[in-house]
Amino acid sequence: MSAHKNIKIAVIGCGMWGRNIARICARLGVLSYVVDNNSEKAAEFAQTFSTHAAVFSTVCADKNVHGVMISASAQAHEQLAVEALGAGKHVFVEKPMSLNLASAKSMNRAALKANRQLMIGHLIRYHPAFIELLAQVKGGAVGKLRHIQANRLAMGRIRNTESALFDLCPHDLSLILALTGSLPTSVTCHGAAHITPGIIDVLSTGLGFAEGVSAGMTTSWINPIKEHRLIVTGQTGSLMFDDTKPWPEKLTLFSDHITQAGELFVVERANPVHLPVKENEPLKEEVSAFVKVCQTGEPALTDGNEGIAVQTVMEQMTGCLQQLNET
Repeated sequence: MSAHKNIKIAVIGCGMWGRNIARICARLGVLSYVVDNNSEKAAEFAQTFSTHAAVFSTVCADKNVHGVMISASAQAHEQLAVEALGAGKHVFVEKPMSLNLASAKSMNRAALKANRQLMIGHLIRYHPAFIELLAQVKGGAVGKLRHIQANRLAMGRIRNTESALFDLCPHDLSLILALTGSLPTSVTCHGAAHITPGIIDVLSTGLGFAEGVSAGMTTSWINPIKEHRLIVTGQTGSLMFDDTKPWPEKLTLFSDHITQAGELFVVERANPVHLPVKENEPLKEEVSAFVKVCQTGEPALTDGNEGIAVQTVMEQMTGCLQQLNET
């Protein structure tokens, strides 16, 4: 019997990622409805996951539904989220939260007004390797923070409706802001559209933070080699989270020291150490976190305020790209 038997969740959007969310909800025993504008897709999901297909208004009207998980197009997030929150549901919105800051703020206001929680699908925040990395950084494993480098590269999944900025950058921005604990004081961004005119598929971002901390993001969905790597460098070493590695090698500590000897600098390198990480599926951890939100009414790690912070930086990045296009 499910430990969450009293919680009922509806999944909105029966696309590729909606299927993954529905799968986990069904496994946890909390899936009550699936909804999609395409009734055939919804019916197929309902049969696959032994649940009911419904229209969105039915979900909102059902007082037994505690939460909805929205995996529809980004353009539809605000309308769906605001309506569900107004109906008294806790709401999970898949990334990107929105395509602009005003829309994101509208959702957050609706959550506050309804006294319900809004959770954003910044999946990697729930990855056991990142959770351990963050704990190591806070525990002083690499000393005072200096630089964060996030590379998220792959060949596809190429979109023609939203850019790589909105598709990929929310993940790494969420990680960087969690590590720094603040918004950047400076943002620079350069991008290019090679596949679809006007839709950025390659971009490079630089972020500056207080006390001299810097961060960089390299993002592309036309790279022949998949790279999902986060390197956090401090005064006494670095931590690397490489999500393409097997579990025993996902998190590595480098205890490298740089010291000055006259006009020269001496680099002392130690053997890298793989740190143990508990092997749990990140999506299951994320969905379980939303179930807990529905049970307790308490905010998740990636609540509406965290979503607004990420969206704020993306708005600045978008502004940088627009300025470059105008020059």
